[in-house]
Amino acid sequence: MKIKTIIAALAAIATSAAFADKVTLASGSSLTGATGVIRDGKVTFVSDDLGEIQIPVDKITLLESDKDHVVAYLDGTEETKKVAVKDGALVEGDKKLDMAKVKAVDPVVETWHGSLNVSATATRGNTVGESATVLADVSRRWENDRFTADTGYFFAQSGDSKETKQKTVSRFELQAQEDHFWQPKFYTYVNGKYEFDRIMDLEYRGRLGAGLGYQWLEKRDLGLGALSFNQELGLAYVVEKYDHCSDDDFMTMRYGHHLAWNVAAIEGLDFVHNFEYLPAVDEWSDNYMIDADFGLAYAFMANWQLIAKAEWDYKKKVGKDTKHSDLRYIFGVGYKW
Repeated sequence: MKIKTIIAALAAIATSAAFADKVTLASGSSLTGATGVIRDGKVTFVSDDLGEIQIPVDKITLLESDKDHVVAYLDGTEETKKVAVKDGALVEGDKKLDMAKVKAVDPVVETWHGSLNVSATATRGNTVGESATVLADVSRRWENDRFTADTGYFFAQSGDSKETKQKTVSRFELQAQEDHFWQPKFYTYVNGKYEFDRIMDLEYRGRLGAGLGYQWLEKRDLGLGALSFNQELGLAYVVEKYDHCSDDDFMTMRYGHHLAWNVAAIEGLDFVHNFEYLPAVDEWSDNYMIDADFGLAYAFMANWQLIAKAEWDYKKKVGKDTKHSDLRYIFGVGYKW
């Protein structure tokens, strides 16, 4: 039995080695692992020792791969074939491919991603009440564009009996953003947001904005897991109305950043953080808004996830008898695709 086990283990190791890609650099050193996307003169290579790295094609003496690769051309056509990198050039057998006509090798499939998360409670007895939260988001990344949108609805009511129940939370928000990448890391954006909060006496607040952004990291593995981080700076036009007040509109500056971390130490755990600061152009110290959130999502079964999130909203200029700050804690379950 032990001999059979050893033979099976050796066979598995040999099979794994046989299907591993190997890259030999111009310096003479070599790495084994898996070849990812080849585009913009760089090979994304997941090394067994170093993790995900990017290697300039002209620094590669030989990249050997036994698997078939999808070659996407600039004219929109695709071919599946065995290709390699030899002496700094993409080759098919002994034939060099014209890289001026190639868009990418094994390009990332463009598809929609999103999640739907819910949380609800109900109490009966000395206190009668209900609460519900629904959060949803969608996103898609194209070669030069990115679209993101999310929405949230928050509701709660409680009292000593059904007849005395009063609403304590009644809030809705919807926002979306479109980014266009002019360079791999530099982009411009347009975005918008709509929200209301009955408890804060906010009938509505709408916002339209545009600006510049820089993608410092995008699903980059630095040893701790895949990290994405970007910062944005721009302008926004805001119109809002509180109960018993007339409409108010003003221009603001806008700073924002977004962080996403797929935690390598705990499989299935994701951390996200978003931050926005919008000071009014003409009275930046007396009229500004801050939106911030921190969240964890843990995939516990297939596409199902548990979420824990904290959201903080601060508004310097508010309606009568209204607090400046709102802090929400959200715990729930969701489905992610």
